[in-house]
Amino acid sequence: MTDARWTAVDAYFSDRLVPEDEALQAALRVSREAGLPPINVAPNQGKLLHLIAQIQGARRILEVGTLGGYSTIWLGRALPDDGHLVSLEADPRHADVARGNLAHAGLAGRTEVRLGPALDTLAALVEEGAEPFDLVFIDADKPNNPHYLEWALKLTRRGSVIIGDNVVRGGAVVDGDAADPTVRGVRDFLELMGRNPRLSATAVQTVGAKGYDGFSLARVIA
Repeated sequence: MTDARWTAVDAYFSDRLVPEDEALQAALRVSREAGLPPINVAPNQGKLLHLIAQIQGARRILEVGTLGGYSTIWLGRALPDDGHLVSLEADPRHADVARGNLAHAGLAGRTEVRLGPALDTLAALVEEGAEPFDLVFIDADKPNNPHYLEWALKLTRRGSVIIGDNVVRGGAVVDGDAADPTVRGVRDFLELMGRNPRLSATAVQTVGAKGYDGFSLARVIA
């Protein structure tokens, strides 16, 4: 199996199960034209996030890492009319692009992009006494993943779902001696998740248009 084959299979799935509409296609195009890195989730992965949010019955969603808002659109569309999504983005240019893409998708009224380092904006949400989130999607700088998980646990309740993206690191996650801070961050994140009695969690390897990767899925049980 090759990356080309994986990509072809993803395209096959997406062509039949994930018809992208104009707003999603525009979000990718505008992000590309603005020079944002092409690290958004694939269409079938976006649809998976959408379905998980719907299955969860999420009314409040927290996203750590907005980029151009592509995954934000998928998640935002899973919300009920009175739902709300808060997405955290450290880069001003990314945040501007995302806000435009969300407005174009008709989601400006139920989504909010907060600018600033996520550790600061997460702390601000706790200080504000934010209502617990039903779903948290963590897809930002990996060295801070353990800290993002700690804050996510303060901002969720029993029954909430926490998803972590890009946890395989091309297989390097198994290397306990890795010097790469992204690998160390993901390892610490997974180990913290596994030790925490408030969480029931798993992780899955994937292959596809985004290469060899994977995600973690956890439910707050206490």
